[in-house]
Amino acid sequence: MLKSVNCMEEKCSLSSIALQNSAKICEVECSESLKNRLYDLGILENTIITPIFASPFGDPTAYLIKNAIVALRRKDCENIIVNPLK
Repeated sequence: MLKSVNCMEEKCSLSSIALQNSAKICEVECSESLKNRLYDLGILENTIITPIFASPFGDPTAYLIKNAIVALRRKDCENIIVNPLK
């Protein structure tokens, strides 16, 4: 697990969050072009995100973000650092 001054709690990648468990986005670690694309989809720091459905082979996964559903690939989710909510 990763630790950060920003979240002050244990963190992990978004791809490791189980279905129906919410998490708070702490950081997006990727290229600027991908980061801007994710920001346009509502994937911003301090936003609550919930994986709600996985495709039969597990990639992509549908996430609920601010009352919108967005499908993300596992490789992109590994660059999104979150703090699981209890």
